Amino acid sequence: MNDVLERLRTEAGQSGESGESGASGESSRYEELLAADPDALAASLTSAGLPLWARELAAYRLGLAGDRRAFEPLVLLLNHRDPPRCAAAAEALAALGDPRTARAAAALATNTLRTAYALQPVRLLTTLRAPESAPVLMATLSRLLSPHEPYWRVALACVEGLGALADPRAREVLTRAQSHPRLAVAATAALRKLRRPR
Repeated sequence: MNDVLERLRTEAGQSGESGESGASGESSRYEELLAADPDALAASLTSAGLPLWARELAAYRLGLAGDRRAFEPLVLLLNHRDPPRCAAAAEALAALGDPRTARAAAALATNTLRTAYALQPVRLLTTLRAPESAPVLMATLSRLLSPHEPYWRVALACVEGLGALADPRAREVLTRAQSHPRLAVAATAALRKLRRPR
């Protein structure tokens, strides 16, 4: 949490660097959002012209507080091109406890046009341990086992997630993953964790 807040504080300072009054204004806005109550945070999310760091701060704080008004902004951030924003959104969504979260993460993880940004949705599905989690990780991993796949880090997260979930249905895809040099060690470890079929 402290790392996220420090990053956002830095972004607030950088967005006000055009002048002393601008920097002071953004710093003041940061402090206001840091101290704001849930209703004020939710209201800020619908304010026109709010910078991205401010929207993230409001959504992040609401998510950690379990306020479901943060759900849609956090899902948007979960699929952002900036990895730290994705990670912070995943953390807040895990804390939020909204029943829609697993479905949203599954949709992002399986979107073939956004595979480059699927790492945090995959990790979030592992954390949630929802009914969708193992099937989505299996499907995503299977799609990423083609030769010369550039998104091997996403595939590795799927392998590690399937090991953590210990779902025996993953045995076949994990066995296939063993033939990939970057996945072999993790796939072997994951296979050891699978529950034996009855």
